[in-house]
Amino acid sequence: MDEVDDLELGRRLTALTRDLILIRSTDARPEERARCFEFVRIQLEGLSGVEIREYEKDGYGSLVVMPEGVSEPAVLFCGHLDVVEHPKARSYTSEVREGRIYGPGAGDMKGALAIMLELFRQAHEREPGVSLGLAITSDEECGGESGVKYLVEEAGLRCGQVIIPDGGSLNELTVEEKGILHLRLRTEGKAAHAARPWLGENALSLLMSRLGELEAFFAEQALDVEAGEHWFPTCSLTMARTPNETVNRVPASAEAVLDVRFVPPDTVAGMLEKIRGILGNEVVVELIVGAEPTNLAADEMFKQVTEQVTGKKVKEVRACGGSDGRFFREAGIPVNLSRPLVGALHSEEEWIDVESMVTYFRVCEGYVGKKLIG
Repeated sequence: MDEVDDLELGRRLTALTRDLILIRSTDARPEERARCFEFVRIQLEGLSGVEIREYEKDGYGSLVVMPEGVSEPAVLFCGHLDVVEHPKARSYTSEVREGRIYGPGAGDMKGALAIMLELFRQAHEREPGVSLGLAITSDEECGGESGVKYLVEEAGLRCGQVIIPDGGSLNELTVEEKGILHLRLRTEGKAAHAARPWLGENALSLLMSRLGELEAFFAEQALDVEAGEHWFPTCSLTMARTPNETVNRVPASAEAVLDVRFVPPDTVAGMLEKIRGILGNEVVVELIVGAEPTNLAADEMFKQVTEQVTGKKVKEVRACGGSDGRFFREAGIPVNLSRPLVGALHSEEEWIDVESMVTYFRVCEGYVGKKLIG
């Protein structure tokens, strides 16, 4: 296959990204996730010498594409097709302006998915049997437990190196990620008329009081950190509710959800013990998701190729968020985590820069060529 020039490549990636954005592949719409997988299959079915395998866990699909006869490729591209929910259906459209593609999921990660699909297709057309695989999941936005975790831990997915374009930036290679705790909290009290609160026990007031103590604890963790550096534990209250349907009732129970991020040397067990100690016995703490801090062990060659293609030094960064990379690292697989220029993630104005998509494509193309072909 002839080399595709950058202008034509940009057009292809733009068209493919916009088609993917049109599909409302959110957690609440399994039929749209399935439609997105079908769209992806169509891009790959014409390739000879590859095998497409489908998996499902707890209603979440995954697609793994391998060269025929290869179960453990030297390099694996990995991404997800699920996007966050927006209330308006008309939000799931896109437009191109000033060199950017705008639309839900453009940066996280329909644009990157378009790059992987095009690069995978081109690589196998140019070098049939090249040791390059592709894995696409549909639950990354809700934890990845039924996607990459299932593929690695139960389906036995393995590779030499994995590339996940879901963090960092074009010249920023993520090398560490914080640990993650998603926690559900519950308190019990006694219902009463809100005009006579002394007759009840307000479960919500109790919960909020304990959360205030927890907030003070996490605020202290940031005091000794250099300005602009966010490598410290954080705790975000993301949900709070009671069963109340009226305004004049003291709630008998209350519930909240926390998103906690933490750094070494803390561990899941140690951080959970600290939080339970602060909240006390009156608050029931349920672990939803727990992940240890991760060192991604990026390939030095990937860094070198990035610098060669971009003409700029690569900065190694630490991420406050997490990625599916942690599941590969638990299996000892090195992870290369960077991506094109993106912004306004998880908003209706989410965007990805087209020129940087082409550049990132060339980075991955150069890495695959150097790593697998020589």
